[in-house]
Amino acid sequence: MSYKRFDADDVLISAESVTTSAWSGNVTTLSSFFTSSTQYNSTSGDFYVNVFNQDPAGSGEEIQFTVGYAHKDGKGTLLYNASYAGKSPSSTVYGQYRSLVLGDEEASFVFGSGDNTFTAEGFYVISIARGRYKEKILPGSLELTIGKDNGTLVLTDTSTTTTTDTFTDAGRVYELKADVSSSVANSGSYGKLLPDVGLILLNEEALDASVANGGIALGTVNGTNNNDRNPRKLFNAIVSGSSFKLSSQETVSSNFVFARARNSEFNYSTNPSILTGSGELRHDVLIDSPETYITTVGLYNDNQDLLAVAKLSRPLLKNSTKEALIRIKLDY
Repeated sequence: MSYKRFDADDVLISAESVTTSAWSGNVTTLSSFFTSSTQYNSTSGDFYVNVFNQDPAGSGEEIQFTVGYAHKDGKGTLLYNASYAGKSPSSTVYGQYRSLVLGDEEASFVFGSGDNTFTAEGFYVISIARGRYKEKILPGSLELTIGKDNGTLVLTDTSTTTTTDTFTDAGRVYELKADVSSSVANSGSYGKLLPDVGLILLNEEALDASVANGGIALGTVNGTNNNDRNPRKLFNAIVSGSSFKLSSQETVSSNFVFARARNSEFNYSTNPSILTGSGELRHDVLIDSPETYITTVGLYNDNQDLLAVAKLSRPLLKNSTKEALIRIKLDY
């Protein structure tokens, strides 16, 4: 085995942006949606509903996203204790996302911008599974179709028309718009996309509006101390729309290492089998015309601890008339 220290010019760090579909199997459009009755009817089902790409009763299913409902006053879900007004799963979800997005326990969620804004007491949450959106959601890739009865909305984000990004404690935020001619006046926008944390917040006021007023008449119910199962309403609207497009984006860093074998280097084998018992070369030709075959490059630290191994696709002939440059790529 022969060693050679790398020079500064032999190591290069590069980064590139990689975009793929957010869904399992690299499916461009998610069109089938499944829930687990076990999860939905458990305690966690009071907070959110997991949505799978396949029937959880089978095999190979993976969670794609979760659907939840948040309300400032805890409406739409059962209270934890009748003695504590307003304390319920929906208020917990509201507080969770208020801390994550707004970073202020006194702040409120406002949908829309300019002269058309709406301060919401309740909203829906679609949280993309962490392993699905990877580093972040690709702005401009969202296309969510939801429907109910005779109403259908195709929701997209405004990143392509926004000249200046707006930031919250959770990173960038874009409003959601729909392909309808009707106005959502007095309801702000249809929601928000927070690509850096994989969140989609949907404005219940805009979705509950009639079809004539730009909504789908979703039918959110905000009963006090009542399990109104609002997440199921949004899930059914997503199933009805049967089209959810979303792409993930991540920066892949690569460490390029260039292993150089000059004409005078690595020509002699270090394998002890080429020597006789008395220490002489078994073949005289190796004295004046040595040859080796490079098959592996090992990367070591200063303590000669092996850190990585690069295998060549085929042995590379090396002698004094040849030089070799082997490029090693490490992705992380």
